Amino acid sequence: MTKFRVGVIGAGSIAQSHLTAYSENADVELIAVADMNLERAQSVADTFGAKRAYADPHELLADDEIDGVSICTWNNSHASWAIAAIEAGKHVLVEKPIARTVAEAEEIQRIAEKHDRVVQVGFVRRHSPNCQVLKSFIDADELGEIYYAKASCMRRVGNPGGWFADKEISGGGPLLDIGIHVLDLCWYLMGSPKVVSVSGNTYDKLGSRGNVTTMPRYKAADYDPSKNTVEDLANAVIRFENGASLLLDCSYSLHATKDSIDVSVYGEKGGAELEPALHIATEMHDSVVNIEPQIASRTFEFGVGFAHEIQNFVDASLGRAESVAPAWHGVEIVRILEAIYASAESGKEISLI
Repeated sequence: MTKFRVGVIGAGSIAQSHLTAYSENADVELIAVADMNLERAQSVADTFGAKRAYADPHELLADDEIDGVSICTWNNSHASWAIAAIEAGKHVLVEKPIARTVAEAEEIQRIAEKHDRVVQVGFVRRHSPNCQVLKSFIDADELGEIYYAKASCMRRVGNPGGWFADKEISGGGPLLDIGIHVLDLCWYLMGSPKVVSVSGNTYDKLGSRGNVTTMPRYKAADYDPSKNTVEDLANAVIRFENGASLLLDCSYSLHATKDSIDVSVYGEKGGAELEPALHIATEMHDSVVNIEPQIASRTFEFGVGFAHEIQNFVDASLGRAESVAPAWHGVEIVRILEAIYASAESGKEISLI
């Protein structure tokens, strides 16, 4: 079989996960890495066995030996590089969010459809075995109609700084960085319903919390605690066309007793907690019953998730499977996120119908 030939734009931390999965995939040949820091691009290319390194991603996109591209850049360039890659004839796996605005996201989808290219969004948690096992239960109607969900990702000790803390680059704070993952998981498990209204709030009460030095945190390479223009907390109530609702909250900085992640869905015949660990609740013989699927890990598996995501992108690009996270899903998630910020700014519920 002809191998799927790949280039990666961006050589930062998230790119390492893509590159690891590509390098370990027997269906893939890694051709090139591009980064504005050519020395870093060359080092990463050497580490993962890519043939070439570029300082200008346009040169990578002009490389006829490349079939597909992972876009692992800052949020503010996701849309421009995705569009450039599609127009260069490449299939695209773009890190989440697909874009910072609905307008950008819809343009990506329009151009992808025009050029008949696969555009997959980096919703990696969908690909983890715990999520796929729960999805199989839901698809088999074991939980019945899902009418309520809760998505929460709370951290205590401050944002990662750097571009994560710069709204012009990132588009937002924890909502676009970590909240998007739990929001997407619930929306995906609920069957991707159409959103009709959003009521949201954002807060910037605590800032970067650079004064907290007694606990570890992930820090961007250009971390500077004095610079911060993003929210530290966001929450929302989201209503859908089928009557279902979703409760979301996420934070970089909160006076909580512990970091936490909670993803739960509730249906007419059963409910389930996906994170922090997969548990299913139902009724049998007039009794309440809890079910614990026997899988390798009932929580998100980082390496396995990326390996499965990359395999799905390869298979979709080669016409062997449907993408688990197509471009239109990325558009709809950005539609919800944009409405949360708009509701928070206006102090009113936002109608999307």
